[in-house]
Amino acid sequence: MMRIAYIGPARGTSLHRARALERLGHEVHIIDPWVWLLDSKWVGRWIYHLGAAGIGLFVDNRIEAEVRKADPNLIFVDQGEFLGSALLERLRRRNVPITNYTIDDPFGGRDKKRFRRYLKALPYYDLVAVVRKPNITEARAHGARHVLRVWRSADDIAHKRRELTIIDCGRFVSDVAFIGTWMPERSPFLTELIDRGVPLSIWGDRWQKAKEWPKLQAHWRGPGLFDDASYAAVISSAKVCIGLLSKGNRDLHTTRSLEIPSLGGLLCAERTQEHLELYREGEEAVFWGNAEECTVLCKELLADEPRRREIARRGHERALKNGLYNEAVMAKILDEAQHVFRDGR
Repeated sequence: MMRIAYIGPARGTSLHRARALERLGHEVHIIDPWVWLLDSKWVGRWIYHLGAAGIGLFVDNRIEAEVRKADPNLIFVDQGEFLGSALLERLRRRNVPITNYTIDDPFGGRDKKRFRRYLKALPYYDLVAVVRKPNITEARAHGARHVLRVWRSADDIAHKRRELTIIDCGRFVSDVAFIGTWMPERSPFLTELIDRGVPLSIWGDRWQKAKEWPKLQAHWRGPGLFDDASYAAVISSAKVCIGLLSKGNRDLHTTRSLEIPSLGGLLCAERTQEHLELYREGEEAVFWGNAEECTVLCKELLADEPRRREIARRGHERALKNGLYNEAVMAKILDEAQHVFRDGR
């Protein structure tokens, strides 16, 4: 058992990962810097457009004080976009492994200056865990000492298959569901599905920004689903679940790729090499190359309940077999972090 100072948001998938560390038997002290930043849209813009210039004055001493209080055997930073090299250098004096895990793409350029401080701090981590193959060489080029590539992961508890209540079925039932934030490349794709007659339901934030909003509005069911029960209910009660990638993030799979089958949903996603590594096409999930192909698949599946249920069943079994869940992935990261630390700084 280790004492872990976990620096990251106490919500969403970051909180899932912290809880997974607890379930592995570790004592986890969560340090959420967003609490001190009030987590407003203005702070987000400050980080996104200005690279969080001067943010160390607000968070560095507080983070260090919380780490000192935790007296950790290991420091785990989730994302860490505004942790600078000065703070990391101070934390290294504790002489414990410091590891970073980022689910986003700090090297791809989508997020403007958001990861400016992160990139400068990379040499101060003992281990950097990334989820994209290109990120391995990119992190090393920015001075990372040791880089580990891992798959994204569903959560062992939050994304465990469950029975729906009658209330959930009534609130969230849909034919074809998409859960996700608006991005410029997503709205034309979903609009084309609608134009082609796909009975689509959309949950997510910022869709009002889409120029196609007048057409999408009738299919928008509500904002982002940030509680585990509602998120699971939408996926579990949908006949088909659309999985879209973030092009700016250079995604070839996403957490949805793992969460949907884990919850027993039928994954209908873009055909990529990583998706093909995860599931057998047409048997454990269905894949497409454009909106036209996606439309054909959705309509075929909606008209064939036995096939739909069989693909969802096999996809769920494959997800369990793949074992890409938080507890396993976090354990792998911890093992690697301790290994490289023992080999010497």
